[in-house]
Amino acid sequence: MQTINIDSIKVDNHYLRLDTNVDKLMKSIETVGLIHPLVINENDELISGGRRYSALKEMGEVDIPIIRVSKNNLEQELISIDENLVRKDLNKIEIEKCLSRGREIYEELFPDAVKFSEEDLTTPAQNELQVEMPNEKRSFIDLTSEKTGLSKKVIKSAIEREEKSSEIVKKLRELGSLNATQANELIKLSKDEQETLAPVVEGKSAKEIKGLVKSINQKGFDTALEEYTNTPHLPKEYTGLQTLLGRTNKVMAKILIEEIHTQSDEIHSILEQINTLRISLDQFLVLHTSQGQVTNQVSDEDYNDVISEAITSLDRSSDSPTMEES
Repeated sequence: MQTINIDSIKVDNHYLRLDTNVDKLMKSIETVGLIHPLVINENDELISGGRRYSALKEMGEVDIPIIRVSKNNLEQELISIDENLVRKDLNKIEIEKCLSRGREIYEELFPDAVKFSEEDLTTPAQNELQVEMPNEKRSFIDLTSEKTGLSKKVIKSAIEREEKSSEIVKKLRELGSLNATQANELIKLSKDEQETLAPVVEGKSAKEIKGLVKSINQKGFDTALEEYTNTPHLPKEYTGLQTLLGRTNKVMAKILIEEIHTQSDEIHSILEQINTLRISLDQFLVLHTSQGQVTNQVSDEDYNDVISEAITSLDRSSDSPTMEES
């Protein structure tokens, strides 16, 4: 196998991962050796193996095994993208960029392959890998699904997000202000409409964004946006509270209807939390009652008596002998 002095390798490829932690990789190389040589081109430029390069460099290795390839620029770029998708954990934004660019290069290099625009994934059969087809005719999505283990739907959705998202939507996703589900709704609009709408819906739920996009498609952008901005909306804290209350009421109803009891000591903590919650709920009701008071309100003293009685009852039952003890 051919070797090269590590200092002769050029690492200008922006796809290379040279700034990641390689401690575990170094231990692996020390234990079993370098399983996959670095891939370089005829100009000694590193195409794939950035992390292996960093590990070998840090280990002080001098002459290292390489595979030299003779490829055109697009082929070299596709090799680098494939390396990133298969071997290195990327964040979601990086994955989408790599998938989109990889798809573009692949379809240019293999014009007879199934195109992204022709990929129909509406039936279970179409979501299966087309391994019986020659590789040069399989779609980029199909081959990438086989290599990465990602489903074809996930790959197609990721490529669509990257290609259809406006610049501000991409920026907000990078900042963590929009997630993939929210972006999936926004990309149903034109990029110009996304640019206007994204700051308005930042921090809103995917369900709320979906409703607004639907309204835009029905009434037109300006009319729907004006109606939306002039309509009071729940703050995200209230939306979260609404969800939690629904779940809590459902669980509480089950406990009460089925009269579920427990002897666990943790019930004391639950009762104390319920007491704290009850006080907060009373204050919340007062906050949202126009008269500034709530009817049928149990006093703190009466409620504390109820809590104390419940805890005393639990302590008494836990001290009493069980059937096996008697």
